[in-house]
Amino acid sequence: MILRLAARNEWKFFSVLPKADRPLAFAWWLALLLRGVLPAVFAIAMGVLVGAVQRGESLAAPLGVAGAVFVLLQMLSPLHQALGANLGSRTAAWLNDELATACVSPPGMGHLEDPRLTTDLTMARDFDLGISGPPLAISMDFIASGLVELVGGLASAVVLGAYAWWAPLLLVGAWFGTHWLLRESAIWRDRNTDEVRDAQRHADYAYRLAVQPPAAKELRLFGLAAWTVERFASRRRQLLDLQWKATRLRERPVLWSLLLVLSANLLVFWAIARDAADGHLALGMAVTFVSAAIGTSMIAFGGLSWALDGAAAPVAAVLRLREAMGPKGALSLGTRTAQGMPAREIRFRNLTFAYPAGAGTPVLDGFDLTIPAGSSLAIVGQNGAGKTTLAKLLCRLYDPQAGAIEIDGVDLREIDVDAWRGRVTAVFQDFVRFEMPLRDNVAPAGAPDGVIEAALAEAGAGHLASLDTVLARGYEGGTDLSGGQWQRIALARALCAVKMGAGLVLLDEPTAQLDVRGEAEIFERILTATRRATTILISHRFSTVRHADRICVLEHGRVIELGTHEELMARGGRYRTMFELQASRFEPEAGQEGVPLDAPA
Repeated sequence: MILRLAARNEWKFFSVLPKADRPLAFAWWLALLLRGVLPAVFAIAMGVLVGAVQRGESLAAPLGVAGAVFVLLQMLSPLHQALGANLGSRTAAWLNDELATACVSPPGMGHLEDPRLTTDLTMARDFDLGISGPPLAISMDFIASGLVELVGGLASAVVLGAYAWWAPLLLVGAWFGTHWLLRESAIWRDRNTDEVRDAQRHADYAYRLAVQPPAAKELRLFGLAAWTVERFASRRRQLLDLQWKATRLRERPVLWSLLLVLSANLLVFWAIARDAADGHLALGMAVTFVSAAIGTSMIAFGGLSWALDGAAAPVAAVLRLREAMGPKGALSLGTRTAQGMPAREIRFRNLTFAYPAGAGTPVLDGFDLTIPAGSSLAIVGQNGAGKTTLAKLLCRLYDPQAGAIEIDGVDLREIDVDAWRGRVTAVFQDFVRFEMPLRDNVAPAGAPDGVIEAALAEAGAGHLASLDTVLARGYEGGTDLSGGQWQRIALARALCAVKMGAGLVLLDEPTAQLDVRGEAEIFERILTATRRATTILISHRFSTVRHADRICVLEHGRVIELGTHEELMARGGRYRTMFELQASRFEPEAGQEGVPLDAPA
């Protein structure tokens, strides 16, 4: 029983309140109990006051007590609301901290790409944005209202027990019976069905399209604004319909509830009226017990509300993620130093790797390749061939399921993760754009200004902005850059890392947003700046990869061709086919601008 209670989302929600702010949580609970108990105290005070009037006694003390209780009731409500709003904000901040810690703590990144965690991650990330329910600062007031009425109803039932032992049992039983009969009307218990998750995912996607800048151009250009709003509205409407279907009141339970409540109340009030009429019950006591009987009805409106259901679900999601993300993002933690590595070679030995979401289908299957230290290697291949996966494995973002990556003969899993990453720098296709000064964008871990300026110059970004300029328009004096300029900043970040001691450079489509001439210029600079490091370039542009010492053609997770540009062209295999196909796109044709119609084909 206790284990089942502890497993409920509502219990988890209340358990995190003191973790978010213990004094505030204590004050919130204290105010809740006082608000619940004081109506019963007021009923007693009113009975005493009526009795004093009937007996002709002094009214000062009874009026003072009744007035004090009444004033407290009026003051506690707004005070409790303020406490709840602050506690809700603190709890939301605590949950965000827990989620951020759970996301960034694991050394790998498998937990962030596991589709089985997507639903919880979306709910935990967006719970306080008002998409799936009110923010916690607002929900706390609704939650408190339900609990106050429950406590108030029980406190009144205790007072009613002074009249007759059976009276509170009868009324409490009747009102709790309505909760059982109408149990589906308050809690959305089937929120985790495939249909609900699908509707939530589509609604969230449409919402982000509408409110975030990246999609703004296409939405307007292609006239998709109305479609986006309609998609969001329709999926949210579907969610609301599903929720209503799951929690709607049924006619038969409502009728049974009314019959049960009316029967119990009629019996209790008839008994009190009879005893008062027969003189067995004083008028003041009768007033108290009638007020208590009426107060017991608050049980019908109190308890665990829809607001608690909506607030508890993301709390449970965060707690589940905190437990699940660690193992999903775990790596083998070595202890060996990475000083000076790679000094001889990087070797992929019979490497096999499959993503958790890939249904076990290997992206790399029996992959073998040796890269001499200090050389440059270009990797080409079709989309999905495993090129970016190799970069992730070299960065220790994942561990392979079989085989090994050896650095100078040492399994990469035996090397300390942080020490190895200190030897690696990378530019990925989706490189990050920090809303920070240019200095911190180039050297997030810190570097002398002279080194940063040299890296910017080598990347062709020497005059974009001062080092103190924030690269975001939302800040005073800030600025934004074009896609190509941002790409030069990302390249400068890698070049700066090389100057600070990195020995392995991974470039995954590093010049995709530059024109052909700019790409050739930048890559020539990169090779010059990284001539003492091991450089691995992943690119679809063969005009760039031809300058690497060797070129690897990857297909279905295996190396099918390896050699210099000249050797692969002479071999006449897959590389030559791809090279000539791409080169043909840049050959001028007769009739094009600048090409005479009678030009030889």
